[in-house]
Amino acid sequence: MLTQETKRKIDSARQILVGKVPDPKAQVEQITTALIYKFMDDMDKESQELGGKARFFTNGYEKYAWTKLMDAKLGGHGRLDLYLEAITSLSRNPHIPQLFRDIFKDAFLPYRSPETLSMFLKEINGFIYEHSEDLGDAFEYLLSILGSQGDAGQFRTPRHIIDFIVAAVDPKKDETICDPACGTAGFLISAFKHILKENKEKPLKPDEKKNLMDHFVGYDISPDMVRLSKVNLYLHGFPNPTIFEYDTLSSEEKWDENFDVMLANPPFMSPSGGIRPHKRFSVQANRSEVLFVDYILEHLRPNGRAGIIVPEGIIFKSDKAYKALRKLLIEDGLLAVVSLPAGVFNPYAGVKTSILLFDNGLAKKTKEILFLKIQNDGYGLGAQRREIDKNDLPQALEIVKEYKAALKENQKFKLNEKQSKIAYFVAKEKIAESGEYNLSGDRYKEVVNFANQKWPMVELGEVCEILNGYAFKSENYVKSGVRVIRITNVQNGEIIDDNPKFYPLNTKEPIEKYKLVEDDLLVSLTGNVGRVGLLPKEFLPAVLNQRVACLRVDENKISKSFLFRVLNQSKFEQECIKSASGMAQKNMSTVWLAKYKIPLPPLEIQKEIVEQIEVKQKAIEAAKAVIDNLEKERDAILASRLES
Repeated sequence: MLTQETKRKIDSARQILVGKVPDPKAQVEQITTALIYKFMDDMDKESQELGGKARFFTNGYEKYAWTKLMDAKLGGHGRLDLYLEAITSLSRNPHIPQLFRDIFKDAFLPYRSPETLSMFLKEINGFIYEHSEDLGDAFEYLLSILGSQGDAGQFRTPRHIIDFIVAAVDPKKDETICDPACGTAGFLISAFKHILKENKEKPLKPDEKKNLMDHFVGYDISPDMVRLSKVNLYLHGFPNPTIFEYDTLSSEEKWDENFDVMLANPPFMSPSGGIRPHKRFSVQANRSEVLFVDYILEHLRPNGRAGIIVPEGIIFKSDKAYKALRKLLIEDGLLAVVSLPAGVFNPYAGVKTSILLFDNGLAKKTKEILFLKIQNDGYGLGAQRREIDKNDLPQALEIVKEYKAALKENQKFKLNEKQSKIAYFVAKEKIAESGEYNLSGDRYKEVVNFANQKWPMVELGEVCEILNGYAFKSENYVKSGVRVIRITNVQNGEIIDDNPKFYPLNTKEPIEKYKLVEDDLLVSLTGNVGRVGLLPKEFLPAVLNQRVACLRVDENKISKSFLFRVLNQSKFEQECIKSASGMAQKNMSTVWLAKYKIPLPPLEIQKEIVEQIEVKQKAIEAAKAVIDNLEKERDAILASRLES
């Protein structure tokens, strides 16, 4: 288990190096070399204490033992010389594993400061490991600082997301497992730990464990990643990790190898000009994300399973290759789509992703796809990703497990009320009917139907005039004049203008026609469609920009405040998203908006509803004010006592 003390030591070692070695990847290499160096010496000492012999520093290599390197009698320059000689010589040491010889073969010291080296080695000397897996956990934390390999579109997958996917796929001890874009082997190690945990009551025998390790395979195009993944697996108990430097998309050498389980977070980006794949893919494409998903699909055995992280393009892009791929997925093994919130890969990328879960055996037993929407993954979605108490992943995993268990028993699975908040089923036939095979769950989600209400249903166009905005040119913006209300100003329930834009009053453009008045009800038509807000008086004079709709109510039929309350709900926003078209950017039509139906109680009932809501809202605000004051008083107690 990774301890806080281990994390502190790694962070401290990096801090010592940063002045001489600013590149994070180079820091990882320096710390890796030193950790493995000390680890081998620790293993030798443990063997000797048990009455055995040294395995690594023997037959002429004793002088390089870590213990000799850290001898207090050795001066700074002497230690520097010995370390330089050691890391060069150890690549030729026949007594250490080939994997470690390869590490030392590429090892070098990019600085010549005895003081820096002594401080660094002293920090590394504080690491004590009785088992390689302890070092493996530390090594995984060390790898986490690599973060983004952005040029290749690779982003380190957060550990809790890896573990969720592995638990959902549920690999077994007798199955072959592959990651075709393995990076640092995070998925493979998580799968290994999962299998050991699942067999905890009846632990695997040594030969079963060896057989299990032989079932793990990884490919990566980067020699650096291959080296790091091999070290990571070795430190987690794999004596001979099966990791290949291999171009999964362009080479045919391993095309005929199939697996029971495949797990991956493949690169999201393609090089300029695209990939040049061979002709054996079912989907003809030159985009890496399309080809990797196709590759995984084609290399699963008949009852194989997979879990893949994909960018949003796979989910909804309308290009021919993307549609062909989605058709293939739905017809051949796709069981569930798990939508992750944008920000999961922060601070390295705000990219929006989803998880595709495959089960070739169970998918044949159902005519539906399970959709799950994760709003919170246990961490804040800002740059710092601090731990929070909201986490939908455990419930999502529970749903996936229960659904798979029901399918295995040929039973019908029904979501309960709590589960329905994050999950829903969509018929494969419904997904296919448009020919787009769109896998955006929100597009199909059923929302609460106002028609169940006791009041008559009316179209918005019957109770208000819907106005479109005008394309005011940004190059004509001035420092002061009439305020331009844009899509970005319409947020959740309010109009915000932190970065105001103004248009000149003396323009030939039709300002008067698009002038707004206080409390105009505005709706966003592009991007985050379906957001509403009432225009505050302090923003006047203002005009309506393009892709924002203004709803001018007929006050003889409906109250503006009531309409705002009806539309400022998630059900309205969901319907807007459902109706919208577009790939990278959603667009909603005012024609559709005019036909949207709402319940219309009498005006006096509308007024009563609004008043009741406002009473509750004021109570909420008062409670927040009390909490704010109490927090200030609490902080003041500490400050005043410390000052006195």
